[in-house]
Amino acid sequence: MKINVRFHNGEARIRYELPAEEVVESAAARLRPILLEQEDCFHMKALSALGYICRAAPQDAEWIRAARTEWRTRVNPSTPEQSGYWIMVSDTVTGEDRDLDAHGLAMAWIYGDVVHHDPERRQEGDAFGLRDRFRAAVPLVAWVMVGTIELLNYIRALNEAGLLELRQEVFGEQVALKSTVWEEPAEMYYAPVGAEAPSLANSPMPEGWLPLSQTTDLSVFQHSIAGQLLRAERSPFMTQLPSPEEVEAARTPGGGWKRDQLAAWGVAWPPPKGWKDELSERWQVARQDGAPPPLPSPAPADFAQETLDFG
Repeated sequence: MKINVRFHNGEARIRYELPAEEVVESAAARLRPILLEQEDCFHMKALSALGYICRAAPQDAEWIRAARTEWRTRVNPSTPEQSGYWIMVSDTVTGEDRDLDAHGLAMAWIYGDVVHHDPERRQEGDAFGLRDRFRAAVPLVAWVMVGTIELLNYIRALNEAGLLELRQEVFGEQVALKSTVWEEPAEMYYAPVGAEAPSLANSPMPEGWLPLSQTTDLSVFQHSIAGQLLRAERSPFMTQLPSPEEVEAARTPGGGWKRDQLAAWGVAWPPPKGWKDELSERWQVARQDGAPPPLPSPAPADFAQETLDFG
């Protein structure tokens, strides 16, 4: 975060610039298992395991001890001073005084405002307001992110040095989607309501199930309230997918691509990293599935003729 102090008409004013709340919420939700003692991937459990494995390696053992000490200080401080700061408020009507350190405020935001798991923590930080809770959470979430990445890199180094023997797929397992739009070949079947469901993925379809194809009468998919539930629309990816050669041929003189052309191919603006590889993969899948060759598509009228001058 950025904190700026300025003076205006003899008054000191403090300005805070913090990341977008949605971004920090997403990070906090992903990091929550790292913070929970009962989770298998709790940070201190990983450090304890490494400490046992590296007990005969003095330099590594020292790094792990330092990492454990830093984690306890930053993520589980024992005093308000260790937490960095604390806030005191007073209710002028009731005369009630409350105070809470930054760590307590941060945990109230993570477990109360984000995951709604601990109402007691949320109630503890209620008197201080959402802004104070969020302000305290931002540096904690950021530090835990950095500490987790640092520990992962250390585990990689130990594995490469032969002190750990972890399966390589542990490091290559997919944990995030590069794209949330995809198309895949499928076999579709339908049956009347109440029909016996398939028992196994590779078992024959039970009696009463029919394959869905281009000749299926879609009027059977009618709902008294929702109307037509299934429509025979062709996917834009199947009719407008360009081949890798067509993608290269569509470059502008400056070496980029026009925004309307990318939109016709179903590519978002600005185009995400790896969009050409994704288009090529979809084109290959479509060809294997016997789809017709891509058709030309006119540029949408509501797109400006903007040009992207990088690959």
